[in-house]
Amino acid sequence: MPKPLIGVTTYLDQARWGVWDLPAALLPAAYPRLVRESGGLAVMLPPDEPDAAAETVARLDGLVIAGGADVEPVRYGAEPDPRTGPPARARDSWELALIEAALAAGTPLLGICRGMQLLNVALGGTLVQHLEGHTEAVGVMGRHPVTPVPGTRYAALVPERTSVPTYHHQCVDVLGKNLVVSAHAADGTVEAVELPAPVWALGVQWHPEMGEDLRVMRALVEAAAVTG
Repeated sequence: MPKPLIGVTTYLDQARWGVWDLPAALLPAAYPRLVRESGGLAVMLPPDEPDAAAETVARLDGLVIAGGADVEPVRYGAEPDPRTGPPARARDSWELALIEAALAAGTPLLGICRGMQLLNVALGGTLVQHLEGHTEAVGVMGRHPVTPVPGTRYAALVPERTSVPTYHHQCVDVLGKNLVVSAHAADGTVEAVELPAPVWALGVQWHPEMGEDLRVMRALVEAAAVTG
């Protein structure tokens, strides 16, 4: 049986390698590693025109919206806080279209950090633009415990309180339509959201690709194997 094909969105930034300094589609190698170790095949999805999203999703078995820049506040009707980072408009447009296409097609979807926030925004939710205590230092991944909400899909995958790799300064404020909170941090911050069955859509605020726990990604790959 072929391994499920999992699309992972990418950054679009200026980058240097060898003698080159050019715009580049970037993805930390930890993402495809996690997909591979969870039983899937990873393919990179650099920003494209939003009208290509449905055709792209149709060729995938599962979709990962990766971490990255802050979602532009205009997407959820807010003015930017001075501490909100510069917008990544091409990513916002592309990834919102991918989320819409995946939900319409029933393609399993996992949002990671920014990806969870964007899933919330796509469904009409809003974000807290600055949160203290969830970033250890600039460029340093921290850790903190998250507690699952009983009865949720996430709790079925990870029933115990766990320490997770984290690096974010924004979080869910008003929950998007039909989303269910499935994990919290000790300070009450929403750490995971999901859509009820039969849809397979899960968002986690932390970075599973920076840890060793395969359960969340493996669940996406297993769902992709069934629906693909």
